[in-house]
Amino acid sequence: MATSVTHDPLISLRRSIASNSPPTPTASPDGSAPELATENLGVATHLHFTDPEPHTIALDTPTRFISSDQPVDLRSIYFAWQKKDVNIPDYIASAQALNDELGGTDGAGAASTVQNLVFVERLDLIAWLEGASDESEYIKGLESDKSAAKLAEVASGAAGGVSTVPSGIAGARSGKQIDPRLQQIYNLERKMGDRNSILRGIKPTDFSHVRKYSETFFKDRKKSSHPSTAPSTTTTTSLASRDKKPGRRPDPIILLSPSASSLLRMSNIKSFLESGIYIPADSNLAGSSATANILHVSRTLPSIDGQRSFRFILVDTPEQFKPDYWNRVVAVFTTGQTWQFKSYKWQNAPDLFKNALGIYVGWRGEDVPATVKGWGRGVTSAQIEKWNPQQGISGRWRDREVVEGIWDRVEESMRSKGWVSHVLWVLIPTSRSSASQKPVLGPPDPYIDHLIRNY
Repeated sequence: MATSVTHDPLISLRRSIASNSPPTPTASPDGSAPELATENLGVATHLHFTDPEPHTIALDTPTRFISSDQPVDLRSIYFAWQKKDVNIPDYIASAQALNDELGGTDGAGAASTVQNLVFVERLDLIAWLEGASDESEYIKGLESDKSAAKLAEVASGAAGGVSTVPSGIAGARSGKQIDPRLQQIYNLERKMGDRNSILRGIKPTDFSHVRKYSETFFKDRKKSSHPSTAPSTTTTTSLASRDKKPGRRPDPIILLSPSASSLLRMSNIKSFLESGIYIPADSNLAGSSATANILHVSRTLPSIDGQRSFRFILVDTPEQFKPDYWNRVVAVFTTGQTWQFKSYKWQNAPDLFKNALGIYVGWRGEDVPATVKGWGRGVTSAQIEKWNPQQGISGRWRDREVVEGIWDRVEESMRSKGWVSHVLWVLIPTSRSSASQKPVLGPPDPYIDHLIRNY
């Protein structure tokens, strides 16, 4: 059936995930035939959705998700979401096996393969599908957003706005014949936008980059500011609170130790940080998949932002990191083995723990390694009771206290390193008459504030 804006493949898949009614792969465009339902994407040709209304979309339908300048088909998107908890080698192997089963062509003889998404693209896609993020740099806007593009053309002078009036007597007289060469010159003149188009700009506008660059200046100003500047801070906070569409907040990252001797690994870290219960990493009771290479944990940090929870990303290797990801690393679990840091941005432990909180977790009653003690106050140590197989989970009532202490230290470290609630500051010149003067940090002036509140 035809895909409309209402039945956009990405929106349909996101709605079905949010309503806990995932789509059903089927081998027929008629999704109402249960006998044709199949879990095998090598056989299925369509996805049948039930929310908000029953409809079916072909798996080879191109989506608005762009990878390598090409739209990714719905089959690859659905397959990436199905394999969200597997590691990269298993994901690639599963994609190859599915491509072998597809045989490289669909029933119509056209190319039909599952496209491998790189780690960053797959992470961004899964976050958007599960509702953890409302925007994605890889997803194009809908056709209904053309009005925003039209505003952009008007603002740039490419279209609309106030047309220029040809100068001279020949151009002023509409009834007089204009020389063809002169008309070519007039056609090349740039059309100017009117005051409304220039002031309004493009919707929606993302000011998250302003917040990103202003946090560093805001932190330095907060340390050296006089108490008399407090009213300005309060005013700025109230201005930011009126912003109905705050920019996307980056997710903080916690790095785990990949060492086999670590008490906390990818298989048991989620139950430890979320439920406050330690379970051995190699136990069948561990809640997380032992093969998962990325996990998410949500936690509210009242002293930073009591309104929204932070979504922490848990990984045990930085091999897929972009350079700016290191600015989001807030904590590093370590066993005291320095080889863990060889692939880090800061390979020297003292430098690493100046930029991120170090966490060592060991057994109660055992000594903390000398290397960990030598790293100083940048590393916090915690001790948990040894696992008793006879008591099992019922004997882990003291773990919650340890976990809360770890979260307190993470919150304190994040707050000291500039993780604050959405307080918007902008860079403005100290004097409008001096263009060469360096900008200083200050509250938004009325003009910029007007633009922000109207976007």
